[in-house]
Amino acid sequence: MAQHDNDLHPATISVHGGAEDRVPGAPVVPPITQSATFHWATPADGELLYSRYGNNPNQLHAGIKAAALEGTEAGIALGSGMAAAAMTLLALTESGDHIVAASGLYGATHVLLAQELPRRGVQTTFVDPDEGGWEEALQPETRLIYIEIPVNPTLRILDPRPIVALAKERGIRVVCDATFGSPVNFRAAACGIDVVVQSATKYLGGHSDLIAGVVAGPSDVIEEVTRMSRLYGPALDPHTAWLLDRGMRTLDVRVKRHNENAMAVARFFESRPEVEHVIYPGLESHPDHELARELMDGFGGMVSIILAGGGEAADDFVANLHLGMAAPSLGGVETLVSQPRFTSHAGLTPEERSERGIPDGFVRLSVGIEAADDLVADFAQALGG
Repeated sequence: MAQHDNDLHPATISVHGGAEDRVPGAPVVPPITQSATFHWATPADGELLYSRYGNNPNQLHAGIKAAALEGTEAGIALGSGMAAAAMTLLALTESGDHIVAASGLYGATHVLLAQELPRRGVQTTFVDPDEGGWEEALQPETRLIYIEIPVNPTLRILDPRPIVALAKERGIRVVCDATFGSPVNFRAAACGIDVVVQSATKYLGGHSDLIAGVVAGPSDVIEEVTRMSRLYGPALDPHTAWLLDRGMRTLDVRVKRHNENAMAVARFFESRPEVEHVIYPGLESHPDHELARELMDGFGGMVSIILAGGGEAADDFVANLHLGMAAPSLGGVETLVSQPRFTSHAGLTPEERSERGIPDGFVRLSVGIEAADDLVADFAQALGG
């Protein structure tokens, strides 16, 4: 199959993307190549194969499939979503450079930009997308703009197209964390975004049984990300890469079920007086609903609610669940529930969280692929009947 055949549907790419040319006797499923190193005699044999370099056949296959799904020239699979973000940032900046980033980002990414990269001489200016000011934030040293669509955990949707247009005028790369949407719901590269970062632990893997990340983008960027990864060492284990490929094979059908269930759950929470606010891009009440309809092919499996009773009510709700499980991740076939004040945004003060729209009482739900009626019944009894 052609690696970048954009005429194919994501459902087809998820199954066949990255496949080798068919030959008689070849396995339908690529085998696990569980080897750290490979026989190599001289440079005439080609590039040295070494799994820490990320060029084990399973690692390469996962990166190629990720790129095919995103519609980019190349891709690389790494050991975690944060490895994907960190290697991308290290690949595209050096000491003295400047980054402009959206203020709404995954908590660890925000810390990386605000606290860790400055130790390496790279500064970041954060922009509130609601207030604008992207152009004003740019400096002569700005090398990239970093955004997240949808935002974790507030599920805001920002329009990347004006940002992309501005960046192209200045010769700046745009990097987008598109984990929450997945390539089924949101293909960032189609909006002109240069580099797409995903925590493959989530929807791409889809079964809560692996840790991985992917970067997809132009070949020159992926080459530099690869160089950084060989120095810093976040290689993806070959068996995990095989699991990731297996997860991606069912990505389209899983995400569509996530979308359907999340909409049903969001509608249910809208009807409950215990819930002060329901946050879901598929709801007409969402501030970015029309933009989400324009940019996305589905609204995703993530639903956030703010309980009227605050943190105590959130604690009770989570403790009373029978099907939903309290766990700090998302994108699996099972429904997972978390409170960002204890997980992704635990490092912020209550005041800082409230400023970002994450007050006590905020509960993030990763809606799984169980029967929607069963999930609604579980949430109803957890709210008190």
